[in-house]
Amino acid sequence: MCLGIPGKIVAISDSVQLLGIVDVGGIQRAVDLSCVAQGYESLESLIDRWVLVHVGFAMSVIDESEAQATLAVLTELGQVQEELAAMQEGAS
Repeated sequence: MCLGIPGKIVAISDSVQLLGIVDVGGIQRAVDLSCVAQGYESLESLIDRWVLVHVGFAMSVIDESEAQATLAVLTELGQVQEELAAMQEGAS
């Protein structure tokens, strides 16, 4: 299964290479913005926008409410995984 993780573009690090800095849960990484750069007058206009990030590429621009809902589901899934792991450890 392939998941896109919501992140917020906080800076443009290389406008020639179309790279931006995206904050995902407090961790900032360089991400390729070439898939989302079309349709925007400048890369700087992408700053503060939410994107879905997959394997180092911003795949699509999403709104903040969609980003927050996705993050909530991913957090919930992570908690479920932790509970399942704890149950498996208890059964051994």
